[in-house]
Amino acid sequence: MENSQAVRESVARRHPGGSSAVDAAAGRILDLIRSRQLNVGDVLPTERELSEITGTSRNTVREALRAIRTYGLIEPKPRVGAVLADGHGIAIQNFFAAHMDVSRSSFADIQGFRRIIEVGIGDHIVLNATNEQIEALDAVNARIVESRSIEEAAENDFDFHMALIGLADNRMLSDMYSFLSPMILRIMTIGKEMRPVLADTRAAHGEIVAALRARDRVAYAYLMSRHLDFALRFLPEEPGSDT
Repeated sequence: MENSQAVRESVARRHPGGSSAVDAAAGRILDLIRSRQLNVGDVLPTERELSEITGTSRNTVREALRAIRTYGLIEPKPRVGAVLADGHGIAIQNFFAAHMDVSRSSFADIQGFRRIIEVGIGDHIVLNATNEQIEALDAVNARIVESRSIEEAAENDFDFHMALIGLADNRMLSDMYSFLSPMILRIMTIGKEMRPVLADTRAAHGEIVAALRARDRVAYAYLMSRHLDFALRFLPEEPGSDT
């Protein structure tokens, strides 16, 4: 599988010169899948064989397989072993997102892309969204304060933005955001770990909804831009950057 090499290299870049034994073993297993051109349903070597191939202990191999399985690339089959699962693209994007180092520069890139999209669709939503659709968006927003964990809060936050994208009535945009969801969720999770005040997120979303209710394009653009930039203040300055 060609993309497994990209995943292996992304792990290596994530830990230059000193990746953990589990990360290194996971990278070698992904490389093995690629080099052997395994297809969906093909059985991976046993833990003992993988231990010999990767030069690591069976415990390390077991942890590496568990990490890869978490992101949907392989699945266990009773009396068979680990087999290659369907949905390679989703697995790879999830694996990349989990190892993504969210720096100020990477955050700025991702949020900058989101700003182009989420601010850009404002005119269409203001002109075409029904009052019922806007109220439904506000109902999605209300769920965030009911979140029982940081992860659930991030998912509810993403659901709000996904519902907003849905108001653009553009399937390509919706598909694009679905594809980017692991990376966006990663940023949202990190932001909520740094500042877990869910009422503030709901309030910021509420202001955006209010601008849509008022059919105020200028207010919507300002409030959305401010919202997307907000978490930047909680990320550490990068070495050598101007303050």
